[in-house]
Amino acid sequence: MNVLETTLPGVIILEPRVFSDERGHFFESYNRQSIRNAAGIDAEFVQDNHSYSVRGVIRGLHYQIRQPQGKLVRVVAGGVFDVAVDIRRSSPTFGRWFGCELSAKNKRIVWIPPGFAHGFAALEDGTEFLYKVTDYWASAHERTILWNDPEIGIQWPEVGTPIVSAKDRMGASLSSAEVFP
Repeated sequence: MNVLETTLPGVIILEPRVFSDERGHFFESYNRQSIRNAAGIDAEFVQDNHSYSVRGVIRGLHYQIRQPQGKLVRVVAGGVFDVAVDIRRSSPTFGRWFGCELSAKNKRIVWIPPGFAHGFAALEDGTEFLYKVTDYWASAHERTILWNDPEIGIQWPEVGTPIVSAKDRMGASLSSAEVFP
């Protein structure tokens, strides 16, 4: 497994070893021991989530202020532009974002630790996004920061007119959001 550091300390890209031949391919999408040894991530995952999106859907920026979730995210069909935003006020990278393309083709996996907001834009119709989380979903603690908050300045790829849920359109700006200390 290849481990790539990002501009946000703690957010890591994992490139699994893929075995391909005329039949297709095989790779381990999750092996706790391998990820611990390669990247130092020793998380206990309690829930798997699977979303389906058409091109142009933007989801996020989501986080839980209590019961914060670490997320191990990947794409099994299509592609996304995946984004993490540091929302730990005491962090030197508070308010900064990192984005990368995840796709069924590149098979990259991203680890987003607790303390970050997360979102993505679907780049293709039929995009299927999987993520393992370290704590259970808790609607009372779920928060949303505006996906297009100018204070953060995420440079989303062109996907036509973004398709955003009512909840995500009502997200807070970073300056008014409840964030981590």
